[in-house]
Amino acid sequence: MDIAGLSIAMSQANVQQQVSFGLMNKVMDQSEQQGSNLLKMLDQPMHPHLGQSIDLKG
Repeated sequence: MDIAGLSIAMSQANVQQQVSFGLMNKVMDQSEQQGSNLLKMLDQPMHPHLGQSIDLKG
């Protein structure tokens, strides 16, 4: 392989690697955001008024 061909192949490999890292960072950011949203959702009670009053008539 000549020098020009090797240079092109290395450049393409570098671009592929940069795209892979960029995609991985986006996936990691999205997963972190989803995890954060899940924790917020779990902190909120499903029935916020449940248990706040007691019926003493009986």
